[in-house]
Amino acid sequence: MRKKWLLLLTGLIVIFMLAACGSKSQDDVVKELKGKQDDLTSYKVNAKMTLKMGADSQVYKVEIWHKDPTFYRVNLKNAEKDQSQMILRNNQGVFVLTPALNKSFRFQSDWPQNSSQAYLYESLIKDIVADKEAKFSSTKDHYIFETKTRYQNNSMLPLQEIKLNKSDLSPAVVKVMDPDRNALVTVEFSKVTFNASFDKDDFDMKKNMTRAQLNLPAMATSGDQAFTVMYPTHKLTGTKLIGEKTIKIQDGKRVVLTYDGKKSFTLVQEKVTAKVASTSPTNVEGDIVDLGVTIGAISDHSLSWSHAGVDYMIASKNLTKEEMVEVAKSVQGDAVK
Repeated sequence: MRKKWLLLLTGLIVIFMLAACGSKSQDDVVKELKGKQDDLTSYKVNAKMTLKMGADSQVYKVEIWHKDPTFYRVNLKNAEKDQSQMILRNNQGVFVLTPALNKSFRFQSDWPQNSSQAYLYESLIKDIVADKEAKFSSTKDHYIFETKTRYQNNSMLPLQEIKLNKSDLSPAVVKVMDPDRNALVTVEFSKVTFNASFDKDDFDMKKNMTRAQLNLPAMATSGDQAFTVMYPTHKLTGTKLIGEKTIKIQDGKRVVLTYDGKKSFTLVQEKVTAKVASTSPTNVEGDIVDLGVTIGAISDHSLSWSHAGVDYMIASKNLTKEEMVEVAKSVQGDAVK
């Protein structure tokens, strides 16, 4: 009997020792992530991104390609609204393509190095490594980090929860949160292929524009200039709408909203027919900014973007970049004055 107890006790000790050896510390996982990033030559990722905007949510399918060191292709599609947009980086620069409008813009930017990117694996690793106060936990299948974000113009999203699969340290779920820990952006990764192979022209700007346009539904390129005027729901203290003017232009219409007060600005909206694409993209002053539902171009005194076939621009001499971003994001909300 005593021998049986000794054998049982020895077995339990071995089990506990094996369990202890199997559990990795935060430092162990961070070290493995660094090694994973150093060895990574390329990847292809499919994900679903959900944006919470007030009471509503918008869902995007995201396809991400990356080839070391600096080639990127991020394709964002909103199936319900027939919208698509692509961020492309190659040796010629950083491009934002809007296929339905035949528009392409080129930025002289260090994107994606200059900010957090919830759908880019190496950006998540960078956030984890950079935050020395990151919180760490683990479940049966996942390692979980809570880190600070590195968004330049958005103090509204200071935190993120990054869930990694234990099997290969691939991303599982990322939640980007407001100061109250409400998840406003959720990225769920469905397929991750490391060390993927690519064709020679997979990151070529013209080829990607052509392919994207071939996949557009017919209604996305229609010439209907009717659109609903949108008003920002984000309120700036002491600022109010003092003027609204509609202007007919050659291929559509333009609406100019004027806001006056301590924080004055002008919001321009217009819908035009899709034009024949130029052989070269438009060079843009400023940098790429993520507005959630779309990608914009921001400079010191202006912010421009396209959404649902409508072009928008905010111009202001006394709004900060962060204030312009908050106003722009709220334009996608309910159409109220």
